[in-house]
Formats: sequence, structure tokens, C-alpha cells
Amino acid sequence: MGRLFGTDGVRGRANDALTAELALQLSVAAAHVLAETGEFAGHKPRAVVGRDPRASGEFLEAAVVAGLASAGVDVVRVGVVPTPGVAYLTGVLGVDFGVMLSASHNPMPDNGIKFFARGGSKLDDRLEDAIEQRLGEAWPRPTGGGVGRVTEDLGLVETYVAHVVNSVGGPVSLEGIKVVVDCANGAASVAGPAAFEAQGADVVRIHATPDGLNINENCGSTHMDSLRETVVATGADLGIALDGDADRCLAVDAAGRMVDGDQILAILALALREDGRLKHDTVVATVMSNLGFVQAMRAHGITVDQTRVGDRYVLESMRNGGFFLGGEQSGHVVMMEHATTGDGVLTGLHLMSRMATSGQSLAELASVMTRLPQVLVNVPGVDKARADTDPTLTAAVAQASAELGDSGRVLLRPSGTESLVRVMVEAESYDQADAVAHRLADVVRSSLAL
Repeated sequence: MGRLFGTDGVRGRANDALTAELALQLSVAAAHVLAETGEFAGHKPRAVVGRDPRASGEFLEAAVVAGLASAGVDVVRVGVVPTPGVAYLTGVLGVDFGVMLSASHNPMPDNGIKFFARGGSKLDDRLEDAIEQRLGEAWPRPTGGGVGRVTEDLGLVETYVAHVVNSVGGPVSLEGIKVVVDCANGAASVAGPAAFEAQGADVVRIHATPDGLNINENCGSTHMDSLRETVVATGADLGIALDGDADRCLAVDAAGRMVDGDQILAILALALREDGRLKHDTVVATVMSNLGFVQAMRAHGITVDQTRVGDRYVLESMRNGGFFLGGEQSGHVVMMEHATTGDGVLTGLHLMSRMATSGQSLAELASVMTRLPQVLVNVPGVDKARADTDPTLTAAVAQASAELGDSGRVLLRPSGTESLVRVMVEAESYDQADAVAHRLADVVRSSLAL
């Protein structure tokens, strides 16, 4: 059996790979591991538990709450709330940890369990490994007054919304900005539009009626066609696409053109730099960020610190370097002044605030960078362990890199979960990127054959 925790908690098909029994055992093990690190020293532990609207979240939440209470943890259920809302509430309420039930942008049959430590930060690998090691072991169960108590406070989502709204400052108004918000029938179907309207935006809601079964279904940040169409049809200034748990944000401009996470990051980086608030004149991104983003930041004197793919690695770099802004092309944007994790509602609000304060359209702001054509080819059924050492492949990559020069790049990335290698190529033209990517894919296929 491989590692249970992935790059963003424990995720799988609900009631198949991710069962109620596993959810209960995970919550018990998490409580014990965190207690042993001193998180609960001197008081009875407390936890916040939230979820997205998936039907499976109902029974998984019950299992998590039961496990925590049986381990002596007092639990506050906050109901349907964005993942960053659980992270924020974990910190502001001073509880010992938070638990979110969500599979983010995955299809409805999937679900996941994410843990946040005291203060609202994600657990590091060491704590996740310790939780896995404690799964299913015998433990002394509290009785009587030692068991955890369970309360419910569904109004705490309003505390999160108020925090997001206050993050932009009182003088900023979004009056005159018309925005279409695709809520992905997810956790921010109420919170997202509420935050935007509180700042004066004219909000058109789409996919904002979750029924437990329709989350991410042909909507949200992974399916943006209906958002594009609605923005153009309603004459809106922009569209905001959230995902199922609202920890990411993508956008479209008034003409329906995509504005991805790299472009959003560039816009926010320049805004912070202009205000003198971009710490160390550095922004954190991943190796998958478009070369056009790196070039644009370099042209404005901003350093880009690139990490492995995954928002947890972006966060790790931000914490280690004391940086305030980081994110991914997929729309995970972390604004460390206001959040401990990616927050789609927060990102969308600050993006519109930049439009309001600059007087520029989203298309004008996004033009700060030119997105180079990027082609990604997945090569399955190969020995990914040799991707960095095979001499024939290494020579082919070197030749391709020399061919592209400073106007392109090659990235080979072994999958973390499958027997495949991802070949990514960027170049000045799509045809060149496509030709080089498929040529390298052929080399990967022949040189790394199993």
C-alpha cells in the first residue's frame, strides 16, 4: 500500500477507497498525533469541522466528528464552508486543529479529508506520516466527562466572509463592476457572491444551487465554457470561476478570454509591489508556471521562486522565505497577509479591487504578461524512476533545450501516483512546442520502456 496522504490530504472515491471507517480512524489518529506534539497541552482539545456540499460529506463528517469526540476532542461543526474558511476559523477561534471534508475540483463521487494544524496551516509530511502510522492501533478511550462534546455553529461562515471583505480595506469599492461568479455548485455558493456584493459588485450567480450531487458538474474552474458565455451575454466586466471547495480562482475577461493563475498572480504581484508590500520583491510559483510569467516578473524587477508542483510546496517556500504572495497556474493563490492557504474568494475580491483602484479592465491588467504556448504530453507505462538518469533521454532534453534557447523550455516530471512521465514544452509558437513535446515523448516511450 502506498502513502495514504497525497499532496492535499487523503482523497478517494467515497464509500470505496474513502470509507466511514477510514475517516473515523484518521480523525482518532490525527487527534493523538497532534496531542503528542504538544498541541493540546494543558487543556481539552478542540477542533473545527467543515465540508463541501457533496452527499458523501454528510456521512464522512459524521464519522470524523464521532472519531474526534471519542478521542476526547470537543468539536464545532460549521457546516458547508470553503476550505479556506475552515483554515481561517481554525486560527481565529484558537482551536487546536481543523478538518475539512472535500475533494476540491474532483468529480462528485470523490471526497477527501484535509487537516489544518493550530493557526490554520496544513500539516507537514512528518505529521501526516505519524498519523498514518497510528491508524487502527489500540488506544485508551476516555469515558464520562472525558469524551468530546459536539456543537454546531453554522453562522461562523459569516465570520469568514467578513474577514475576506475586510482584507481589501474600507475605501475600496467595487461599485460599477459587474461580475459573473461560477460557484461550481460548491462550498462557496453563498459565501462567494456575498463577499463580492458586500464590496458593491453587481453579481450574476451561475451554478450556485448545490444539491449534493452536482458539485463541479460541467461548471467551475475545470469547466469554464458556461462562464465565458454568460459573461459575454450579460455584458459583464469579468467572470470568476471557483472550484468545489473554493480554494482556487480562475477568471475570464469581458470578451470571455481565459485569465489563468499565472496572470492573476502577476496582476497581484505588481499591485503589491506598487504599494510597497511585496516582501523581498519575490513571488513564489511552481515549475509549471508559464515562462511568460517568469519573464514578465523579471522585467519588473520581481524574483520568482519556483517550487515543486503543489500548493503545499508553495506554502512551504513562502513560510521559509517570509514571502507574502505565491500560487499556481491552476488558480491556487496564497496571500499570506490574509490567509494560510489558497482562497478563491479572497483572490477574486483582490483581483476586482485591483481593477477598481487602477481603473483598468481585466484584459488590460492581464496583458502585463504574454503567455507562451505550452504543450503537455503524458507518456504512460514507462519506468519513471529513470527519467532523470537515462543517458539517451538526457541528451534529447539537452538538445531540445538548446534548440529552444531563452525563448522556451523543457520540463520532464515523473508522476507522483502513476507510472507515467509528463513532458512539458514551452516555445514561441504552438507548432514548435507541439513538435518538440511529441519528439521528446517518443524518446521517453522508447528509452524508459518497462
